[in-house]
Amino acid sequence: MTDGKRRRGLTAASALLGGVMVLSACSGGGEDTGSGGDGGKGTSQAQVDEAAAKKTSEAQIEITPKDGSNNASINNSAAVAVTKGTLTEVKMTTTDGTAVEGEISADKKSWKPSGQLERATTYKLAATAEDSEGRAAHENASFTTVSPTNSFIGTFTPDDGSTVGVGMPVSINFDKAITNKAEVQKGITVSTTSGQEVACHWFNANRMDCRPEDYWQESSTVTLKLALDGVEGAEGVYGVQQKTVNFKIGRNQVSIVDADTKQMKVTQNGKTIRTIPISAGSPENKTYEGKMVISEKFKETRMNGATVGFTDDDGEGEYDIKDVPHAMRLSTSGTFIHGNYWGAKSIFGSANTSHGCVGLADVKGADDPNTPGSWFYDNSIVGDVVVVQNTGDKTIAPDNGLNGWNMDWAQWKAGSAV
Repeated sequence: MTDGKRRRGLTAASALLGGVMVLSACSGGGEDTGSGGDGGKGTSQAQVDEAAAKKTSEAQIEITPKDGSNNASINNSAAVAVTKGTLTEVKMTTTDGTAVEGEISADKKSWKPSGQLERATTYKLAATAEDSEGRAAHENASFTTVSPTNSFIGTFTPDDGSTVGVGMPVSINFDKAITNKAEVQKGITVSTTSGQEVACHWFNANRMDCRPEDYWQESSTVTLKLALDGVEGAEGVYGVQQKTVNFKIGRNQVSIVDADTKQMKVTQNGKTIRTIPISAGSPENKTYEGKMVISEKFKETRMNGATVGFTDDDGEGEYDIKDVPHAMRLSTSGTFIHGNYWGAKSIFGSANTSHGCVGLADVKGADDPNTPGSWFYDNSIVGDVVVVQNTGDKTIAPDNGLNGWNMDWAQWKAGSAV
């Protein structure tokens, strides 16, 4: 064979072998002979998947809210639950690394924070669980709680656990204007062990008060429930409160101030227990008439006329008394019933001389328990009613203080949003 023929034969053989090799490498069809590039030890994709599945934990972890959530609840977020397994570890931190306390349940199926979360805060959660074979599963999430701008809260009175007088309404002041009043009101319930019907009244977009038709029954217990978490109070503004408050109604004390006779009758359960001489507002500065509720008590306080519009030509207050004894607030606008040590003793029971308050004889320093001012202070509680009559002035506005009792029941119920 000549060299040329030998070269042509080798070239043809190489081409044939190359074609067989290409065909073997690229062919996806045909019968699996079990022979491959790994010498017969290869496995199918199904076998690979099966092997991987055997190594994967069956435990399934769920974190609420979902990863990346914004405007998350400060009450119900950060819940961790597991199925087909048990939790072994949960770590929750703020973005600056501050740890958040929490507890895994006794059955190791869930976890939650020990307290309420902060608003406008980003939290990170890392959870680990094991299935029955001891195989670990992991889940991570990050979320941001609702911001103050996108949330509202209601400041309420009275306080949880307090004992108050029969005239004390539930009064809630919201820090944002509420436009979805019906939805917010549905999230608030007020009930009483006396069985009295309770209705709520919106004075404006920020304030809602609740009361029965007549004064609360003495010795009853009133329960306020705020279920406002996630309730949309206005567009893009959500509630964050989830709270139950209980308070007790004390004895039934109502005091009647008569500016004509200049006497106050203190009654309990309709019976007069003491009559006290008073000095109400002067003819130039008459005291409001109507039913007023004691909302605050101060053993001593400062009263400056300039803060309520009583000023001299120089702009200074017509009076500025820095130690008014035994003062109890009856209105937001500045009406008090209080002790008076600067007036002559002869005015009590005989002359109306004040700038609109109701004065009782007292001493400087509020340290004599035998004065009428001290006695009334010691025997009064927040929520007691003071009814002022015969002053010649108009009836106090129902929203000037806690004085919604000056609306009849039909008017009161008409202010409900539901």
